Amino acid sequence: MRSLLKFIQRYSNFLVFINLEVVAFLFLLSYNEYPKSSILSTANQVVAWNYKMGNNISSYFHLKATNEALEAENTALRNQIIALQNQLEDSIELSGYTYSHLDYTYIPAKVIQATTNKHNNYLTINKGKRDGVYEGMGVRNAEGVVGIVSTVGEKYSIVLPVINTNSHISCKFVKNGYWGTLEWDGSNYQYAQLIDVASHLSVEPGDTIVTSGLSPIFPADIPVAIVEKAELKEGASYYSIRVRLNTDFRKIGYVQLINKQSYDEIKSLTDEAN
Repeated sequence: MRSLLKFIQRYSNFLVFINLEVVAFLFLLSYNEYPKSSILSTANQVVAWNYKMGNNISSYFHLKATNEALEAENTALRNQIIALQNQLEDSIELSGYTYSHLDYTYIPAKVIQATTNKHNNYLTINKGKRDGVYEGMGVRNAEGVVGIVSTVGEKYSIVLPVINTNSHISCKFVKNGYWGTLEWDGSNYQYAQLIDVASHLSVEPGDTIVTSGLSPIFPADIPVAIVEKAELKEGASYYSIRVRLNTDFRKIGYVQLINKQSYDEIKSLTDEAN
């Protein structure tokens, strides 16, 4: 108590000054509407900012659940499109020709680990045998081709992505349907090479590359890349083609596994033929 009295006595002039300032401020607010409204407006802005920040923080923590819900919805929509296309082809006959059914569905998965700076990069996804995953499954995302499942565990699987030097994917040009093979040289995760493209073809920057559909792994026409540069040396039989990949492997989060129902049968026949 004695210390408090000494403090008040020592700073009495300052305390009186503060009290007078508060009283003056209250009188100012009471008899002048403009400062009052300015202060109230500022206070409202501060409160609104706090609410906005709170909502942003809350939205951030719910972002994972939102992304998973969107990926599940996208997968369901893709499967519905396949089912509707098959139903449509059942009801259409053109000159006695009927289309083959699309014998695949999609399984959603999340990428939980990935590399982009190695020669043999890989992805780890949160789906395995218990979810119907098998070796040789094609993997895509909203942007295009991702890779092929190489190892399957009970709950998780490893994907060999396009940016792996052991990756070889059959592709074709949208403009003319000619085939080539997509490979990666291990240098830049954004680019790859299209090989086995004959010199008599016309290849130009901007040409679109998609899957050829010539293997049981990927259906035809999934986006793959865009031609960045095409060179044909004098006397060469094949182009040297550099393509920019559609999929950004440093932002990849969710993928879809292509469950081709006839995969085992086609692979068995192919193995026997070889």
